[in-house]
Amino acid sequence: MSEVMLSVVMTTYNHEPYIAEAIESVLRQRTSFTVEIVVGEDCSTDRTAEIVEGYRRRYPDIIRIVTSKSNVGWRANYRRTIAAARGRYIALLDGDDYYTDDEKLERQVSLLEQEPEIGMCYTRSERRDERGGCSIYPEGACTTTLEAMLKRNPAENCTVVARRALVEQYYAEIRPDQHPEWLTDDLPMWLWFAAKSRYAAIDKPMAVHRVLTYSVSHSPDYRRKIAFCDSLSNISLWYDSVYNNSQMRHSLQRAKQNTALWVLS
Repeated sequence: MSEVMLSVVMTTYNHEPYIAEAIESVLRQRTSFTVEIVVGEDCSTDRTAEIVEGYRRRYPDIIRIVTSKSNVGWRANYRRTIAAARGRYIALLDGDDYYTDDEKLERQVSLLEQEPEIGMCYTRSERRDERGGCSIYPEGACTTTLEAMLKRNPAENCTVVARRALVEQYYAEIRPDQHPEWLTDDLPMWLWFAAKSRYAAIDKPMAVHRVLTYSVSHSPDYRRKIAFCDSLSNISLWYDSVYNNSQMRHSLQRAKQNTALWVLS
């Protein structure tokens, strides 16, 4: 097998209605390099595993499955799937999201190949909810500085391509498993990239992020919603302290309070 240039890391759990569309959107990508799909299947209780296995049998040179005999949880599944990637670059795609532009990966890898100081590249995304609503994210400019990202992360998981060597360096330096209070793994990683390397953004929606009602980040339960928003705020405060000399502490604390009041309202 030729060298794998890019690994699409796809974590999934109970994504039966969506996983085929996610995989097909990667298979449609037009690239000048070799791509593999590494699926982290965390013992779904629906037909997700069966669907993924069907694709693996059809595309054995492209698709590999990482799984176990029992459910390990989102954080461990995320980590083991990334660890199994062999590509020079990593693209992240949750099993309920999908790519919409067939040249997304080609454009992002080409940019990273041309500019070695850039560690990570993201694009705009479409946010689609279960009622058919759609919005473009981020709403404003595609920011690429640490200070802007501390205020709000513009990079949806499904839009990112990053250098695998830097992803592994992030895990070695930050060790997010020692921060169980962090309820997401993507924001800490992107803030670390913003602190350690240059960012790039492609000002075009190239992927869809599904906003599912009962996901961790979009729960209708106000207590879970506040807990998740508090986690995001605390991650930003931690990075501001460690990598930005706490220059934004007061504004981030105000934003945290305002977000909690907005959720309660």
